[in-house]
Amino acid sequence: MTDREKIASPDYVEILSDFIQPEGLEYPIRDYVFQRIDTDLGITYINENEVNPENVREISYRSIPKIYGLMQNVPGEGLAFDPTPLLQSGIVQVQGAPLNLTGKGVVLGFLDTGIRYEEEVFRNQDGSSRILGIWDQNINTGPTPEGLLYGTEYKKEIIDAALLSDSPREIVPSYDEIGHGTAIASVAAGSAVSGGLRFTGAAPDADIVVVKLRQAKPYLRQFYLVPEDVPAYAESDLITAVKYLESYAISLVRPLVICVGVGTNMGDHEGHSILSGYLNTIATRRGRVVVLCGGNEGNSAHHYVGQNASGVIESAESVEIRVDEGESGFIAELWGNVPVSHAISIRSPGGETTDRVDFKVRETREFSFIYEKTKIRVDHVLVEQGSGEELIFFRFIDPTPGVWTIQVTAMGESLQERGSFHIWLPITEFLRGETYFLRPSPYTTITEPGNTREGITTTFYQDSNNSFYGESGRGFTREENIKPDLCTPGVNISTVLGSRTGSSMGAALLSGICAQFMQWAVVEGNNQWMESRELKRYLIRGAVRMPGVTYPSREWGYGRVNISRTFDVIAGV
Repeated sequence: MTDREKIASPDYVEILSDFIQPEGLEYPIRDYVFQRIDTDLGITYINENEVNPENVREISYRSIPKIYGLMQNVPGEGLAFDPTPLLQSGIVQVQGAPLNLTGKGVVLGFLDTGIRYEEEVFRNQDGSSRILGIWDQNINTGPTPEGLLYGTEYKKEIIDAALLSDSPREIVPSYDEIGHGTAIASVAAGSAVSGGLRFTGAAPDADIVVVKLRQAKPYLRQFYLVPEDVPAYAESDLITAVKYLESYAISLVRPLVICVGVGTNMGDHEGHSILSGYLNTIATRRGRVVVLCGGNEGNSAHHYVGQNASGVIESAESVEIRVDEGESGFIAELWGNVPVSHAISIRSPGGETTDRVDFKVRETREFSFIYEKTKIRVDHVLVEQGSGEELIFFRFIDPTPGVWTIQVTAMGESLQERGSFHIWLPITEFLRGETYFLRPSPYTTITEPGNTREGITTTFYQDSNNSFYGESGRGFTREENIKPDLCTPGVNISTVLGSRTGSSMGAALLSGICAQFMQWAVVEGNNQWMESRELKRYLIRGAVRMPGVTYPSREWGYGRVNISRTFDVIAGV
């Protein structure tokens, strides 16, 4: 079996490593493929017979790829182009004279569900494609990108040839069946059609590079209990996608804006995952911008926060989870702050209660019940590698419908110690029904990788009345660091496929805005060393802030994005 076949095979599991030699793992491996990503980052694909991919103790939590979902709600029905979000964000104002900022000379990169390259909004006036390259991770019959070991790359020359053909998909078979990637690409970079009366994107002259992500392998879906029919993407494939986009921009010596329209509730919500670390690295390079969406989990009731009582060495709190009919399984993650540690017991809807478990440094427990068919596996890590915090990882398998209660006992060594713990359920798309906390918190609901420190993270609002949209994720991070950074329109946004709502739409608009700014800064020579941190500060200075709101805000960040006002600030107007 070739390396390419092994990477594509469901029999090879994926291990993330922030070191470059797979031999650095704690167990010997013989049948593997190693994909180098960066100086100190790699992915090892290992024959499943040599490793247990479901053991958090054997493989560190940080090294198991997390699964990400699409950050778009149910599509709307409107097909008519509505320029209001572009006007509200100052996009249209700077597209025209005297600035004429349309993203020209900038590369916009998307890692998503692919792109429908035949659409008119992705073409130049002469009919040729504005897409410089498509890397389809699912197709393994054509040339791979340089430095990557799987998938097929289609460059602009081949895409142009396909567009001239009567059967374009016979030449370039990559296609966006879901439409999510096509929608966000059109919002960020769609060409003006009919003088902009029918449609235009934020940066209609930017070049486009696309990665069509492959679906997560069955073993990862099984581990995280994600339904088979839901779009889900592995962290390992997101990392290789970022590498491809970065490599493309390097080869062209062009500024790059990466738009990330996927998210997950897995992780510490502090941006300590391996993906977040890599995005941080990219975001701090000159000429690079990383745009992240805040997710749609604000009103999902999938976050619980507990406060340890002060003045006592032990305090207990009951966390109630209402599980819907038809829920086949789900995970939950408890993250506790040092120095307090936590013990748990679990009560079933039928009243059976497990003994209290005081975990050791790293331990796994399995629970079964007399009157319930449910099995619960609990992995404990006292000091999780990436965050340094305590992690308790739950897997509820075939849960009985009703209210499950996790009794969480916080244990300190003195009366002065006080801390908190957070629990997250999966994002809405990864659950079969209405499963939620009975006493949830709407805050700290920004999905990962939206908590990545150096990226520009946006929540979204309804531009028709300037109101914050309830389903949008909210800050701050678990340790109260400032996220989101900004807020962007994201409700009923016009795309080439009709209107769409969701945080990925806000990220798409913000990505187009960043492409406009990078044209002015880098391409036109006004600040050739611009990167994410500087651009973020410029946009913050021009953001619209409403009276009566304290900034930075958990909902709005530093305010509503308006690139026209940013240039007013720069000009001293």
